[in-house]
Amino acid sequence: MTAVAPPVELSEDQLQLIAKALADPRRYEILRKIGTCSQTSMPCSEMRECVTISPATLSHHMKELETAGLVRSCKEGKFVRYFPQTDILRAYLDRLKADLA
Repeated sequence: MTAVAPPVELSEDQLQLIAKALADPRRYEILRKIGTCSQTSMPCSEMRECVTISPATLSHHMKELETAGLVRSCKEGKFVRYFPQTDILRAYLDRLKADLA
């Protein structure tokens, strides 16, 4: 039998961080690319090929997405991979639906 994870409860601060992170079109596009990647994660090097921004700007956007809880990073040697946190995004969308209903 598969255990069902309990729903994620987001704090007001985390709701604000997610809203801020998603408000930037570049961060939204980056998150979309990570989410539609054929693998379960996306290496930062591959991400740099997909977006036309400097490495420093990409790093800033990734930090904002990670702070909001929308992605998780995993360092593999000198490389970093990013994993989408779909449970957090789902909890955010559910909270929006509940608050706006």
